[in-house]
Amino acid sequence: PPLVTRDLRLEVKERVLHRGEVFIPLDESSVRDQIQKLKENRVDAVVICLLYSYLNPSHEARIKEMVQQAMPDVYISVSHEVLPEFREYERLSTTTLNASLMPVMDTYLRNFQKEARQIGILVSPRINQCNGGVMNVETACQFPIRTALSGPSAGVIGALFVGNEINKMDLITFDMGGTSTDVCLLEKGVSSISNDRWVGGYPAKIPSVDVNAVGAGGGSISWIDLDGLMKVGPKSAGASPGPACYGLGGTEPTVTDANVILGRLNPEYLLGGRMKIDRILAESALNRLGERLGLGLIDMARGVIRIVTANMVKAIRAISVERGYAPKEFSLLAFGGAGPLHAVGVARELDISNVIIPPNPGILCAMGLLVADARNDYVRTFLMDTASADSERVNRIFDQMESDARQWLTGEGFDDADQRLSRTVDMRYVGQNFELSVEVPPRRLNPRDMEDLVSRFYTEHERNYGHYTPGEPTQLVNFRVIARGVIPKLDMTRGYEDSKDTSSALLLRRSVYFDEGTPLPTPVYDRFKLHPGQRIVGPAVIEQMDSTTLVSPGDLAEIDPIRNILITLKEKPR
Repeated sequence: PPLVTRDLRLEVKERVLHRGEVFIPLDESSVRDQIQKLKENRVDAVVICLLYSYLNPSHEARIKEMVQQAMPDVYISVSHEVLPEFREYERLSTTTLNASLMPVMDTYLRNFQKEARQIGILVSPRINQCNGGVMNVETACQFPIRTALSGPSAGVIGALFVGNEINKMDLITFDMGGTSTDVCLLEKGVSSISNDRWVGGYPAKIPSVDVNAVGAGGGSISWIDLDGLMKVGPKSAGASPGPACYGLGGTEPTVTDANVILGRLNPEYLLGGRMKIDRILAESALNRLGERLGLGLIDMARGVIRIVTANMVKAIRAISVERGYAPKEFSLLAFGGAGPLHAVGVARELDISNVIIPPNPGILCAMGLLVADARNDYVRTFLMDTASADSERVNRIFDQMESDARQWLTGEGFDDADQRLSRTVDMRYVGQNFELSVEVPPRRLNPRDMEDLVSRFYTEHERNYGHYTPGEPTQLVNFRVIARGVIPKLDMTRGYEDSKDTSSALLLRRSVYFDEGTPLPTPVYDRFKLHPGQRIVGPAVIEQMDSTTLVSPGDLAEIDPIRNILITLKEKPR
């Protein structure tokens, strides 16, 4: 359904041309007439979006001023403030999404801020953004669209922090929870940013960490399609009723039930004993589906794991292989409640030899919030042919944007030493509809730099599409500046223990089914009794309150100085 019904989509008389000059001045009487209609309909929020306001925002600014005077209690979302970028439909959609969120988010965040003070929290809260940074409450109330899809981005920032601590900068993040798996590729410590997303079925042009999500989680349900084939997900049992083994009323077989049957998950309890597990209920759920497929209990459970692994591998291939990256050149950093349980199986399918499990994988997103820098993204559209682009004009554009960025950072309380700026420009071949982002050197540009931008565009085009056309005319489209305020980071370093003996961490041994063959007697360890410097050769299961790590036979697990589990997979037989 549309966010704004047809009768509330109103026009005013004005015209700004495609180069920004005013052709027809704003007819303020038409604005007053439309404001009266809005007042009569008692709207909560007003969206203002004019065709070329990204070039000349004067008419939008005047309409905003008139709405504020006539309707002081409504929320106002203005396109040149939310997204000063071309493509009017996406700009209107993004600005409308922002307006629809403003009443709810403003009330919630201001109550949160007030009650945080009342219980003695003296620091001002910061709110997570989808671009991987944080912002203050005032900014979040004005631009709540920036919080959309922000949860997965926090996990990526947490993963980046962990990787930086151990000098692993080329990572694929693997965040598997109860309903979905989120994956992201980090090259040299930098995540790619997508500027085109969908929020609730509506297009939104918001800079966001480029996370690929697939409906594969611990609660993903196994089912049979019309062709008689077994599928896993995207439908999920969720937290309630949850997997059958939770004993909360769920009857359909899930990934968690399969892991319980295979002995990979504790068959008696999870969450350090707080959640009881009923293996009999998991067995019953899997058997019912297995009978329809002619599969025994163990084959059925293994089949569920193989299918969900294939789904997650496909999601990772989409952000790596399909974009010109070889997964084997990256480490897999697994987190979320279910990520460590499936990480080795996923890594093996992708020829990844190193897996990293952070100390508290279930709350890595929360840790990502604590280490995220403040961030604001600036964008301006100036369409120009690269061949005739004046480097001084480009410098003036970036100078103004960087001035705005530094003013914002200073207002946020960051000294010059803690301010970081980076620049990119979106480029395309003349006549193309989509752009590629190209890094711009952090200095004043000269004509030779404009030629270098074209070469960088060719490199990006070849990496994304497998080819480029030298000599074909190119264009500069969107100019971008990223402002970061560096926040002090946590110190995670721990010393080594003298003891290499892991017997004090051994809880018990149980039979565990791996990829094939009969069950193996497998030691189960308490993670928090394992110390830096200790090593375990698989098979092994490592349990903790918020997750379970599976180490396959022959793989080596080591505890590093900050208590990550570093798993080195044994080589495949040739």
